[in-house]
Amino acid sequence: MSQIKGKNTKPEKLLKKALWQAGVRYKTPKKPLFGKPDISLKKYKLVIFVDGAFWHGYDWQNRKHAIKSNREFWIEKNRC
Repeated sequence: MSQIKGKNTKPEKLLKKALWQAGVRYKTPKKPLFGKPDISLKKYKLVIFVDGAFWHGYDWQNRKHAIKSNREFWIEKNRC
């Protein structure tokens, strides 16, 4: 778990780049906001969370067989 990045992940960077190129100005919240959002758009009173498919169990029935480390823990944690 300690090796899993929580900030500035690749999907986060891609989204930030796309927002900036589209002219949408954002901030990375410095002060703690409820739920620890990744991006905030103060003008629109909007926050964005960038979460990966693994954490939400997307296609879990097929993907759980590919887990190589700590299998029992992750399978129990994401049990559907």
